[in-house]
Amino acid sequence: MKLIIKRKNVGFTLILPTLIIMALFTVFPLFEGIRISFTDKHLLKEIINFVGLKNYKGLLSDEVFWISLYHSLILTTAVVVFQLVFGLILALALKQELPGIKFFRSIVMASWVIPVVATVVMFQFMAQPDYGYINIFFRLIGLKKLNTYWFGNKHIALPFIILLHLWRNIPFYAVAFLAAMQAIPKSYYEAAEIDGAGPWKIFFNITLPGIRSMVIVMVTIHVLWTFNNFDFVFLATGGGPVNATDILPVYVYRQCWRSYTMGYGASIGTIMLIILMMYFMVYIRIYEKSER
Repeated sequence: MKLIIKRKNVGFTLILPTLIIMALFTVFPLFEGIRISFTDKHLLKEIINFVGLKNYKGLLSDEVFWISLYHSLILTTAVVVFQLVFGLILALALKQELPGIKFFRSIVMASWVIPVVATVVMFQFMAQPDYGYINIFFRLIGLKKLNTYWFGNKHIALPFIILLHLWRNIPFYAVAFLAAMQAIPKSYYEAAEIDGAGPWKIFFNITLPGIRSMVIVMVTIHVLWTFNNFDFVFLATGGGPVNATDILPVYVYRQCWRSYTMGYGASIGTIMLIILMMYFMVYIRIYEKSER
């Protein structure tokens, strides 16, 4: 009994530094942000007053908040769905034993390892109205009317942001799915072929169930990452033109570091936290059902 207690004490001692770091850099900022959301904290004012739900009531009539929330949901949904679909397609292509496929597998992650700033600058260059590759291509095929700055058009800017996400992250999905596919025993495929199963039946009855856990994990990670993603939109458009690409993380930044209304910005961040917690609860239920 004493030995068991001693081992528990040793285990707790070993994880104690990690718990302290998490408390300092995760738990404390989290609760501090929630606390600030109930105040009128302003970076240019010394006095901080408790205002209760005033900031949250202000969000109800804040048009930009609702626009940003709508864009965040659209962006997250579109990006995750398209990344999942095209990631699966690319993974299936990479799985084929074709000439030169090993070389292609080695370079497919190039878009994912490029720094975000470099990726955004590259897309901004391609989107330029006069010398950007996209507009040059449209001029060559006789579509001069489409000549525009793609990030500056309020009807096209958000889809272009989605395209930017897809270009960067689809290879990451593909490599993760490929690794999961390669872990499926080959005997399953051999048995299916002997039974006369076609490619679609093999995919839906063997491949997809075999990578189900990886799909759930990848979707969950990228929902959280995309919904919280700040750099793509901020670097590419800053939320413009005319709030056409405004998302919640960028709106929080503007409220906190441009308007200096920390309390109001913290209330938006708290709403984001609630939305993601609700999603995470749904994820836990789906994951538990998939494991039964």
